[in-house]
Amino acid sequence: MLTLIEAELNKVYTVKEINTEESSKKHLSDLGLISGGKVALVSYSKGNGIIVLHNSRIALNDSVLRQVVIGEEREQEETWLSLDQLEVGEKVKVVSIYGKGAVRRRLMDMGLTRNVNVLIRKRAPLGDPIEINLRGYELTLRKNEAELVLVRKEVG
Repeated sequence: MLTLIEAELNKVYTVKEINTEESSKKHLSDLGLISGGKVALVSYSKGNGIIVLHNSRIALNDSVLRQVVIGEEREQEETWLSLDQLEVGEKVKVVSIYGKGAVRRRLMDMGLTRNVNVLIRKRAPLGDPIEINLRGYELTLRKNEAELVLVRKEVG
């Protein structure tokens, strides 16, 4: 029985069950964490973890992470990362865009939509900005904009 606290960073898992009282389970469900859904732990430090779902990022403490039972994706192993975590030359596919309102709309207007292929072309020496290639053109994003783009890197 594997729980979220034991998960590999950025690896996608399926939520099998949530072992907590009904009020907490309802709250997590409202945030999008449900049995059968996909989840990835993207950061963990000092007893707190950040998980990503298709439509949100959620910070949870280790006591909640221990209550979420997960199983590995069998049909195809994949990892989710934000665009700013990638190295030059990597090819990925967009999973979703975070952010609200104008920021999200602007990123989508620039062509960053679900399932579009992206190639990391260049990085400035200090990592900001990042130049990517998508839909046949180059686009330069600030690091804080690239953090809002969740991508899938297929392994194996």
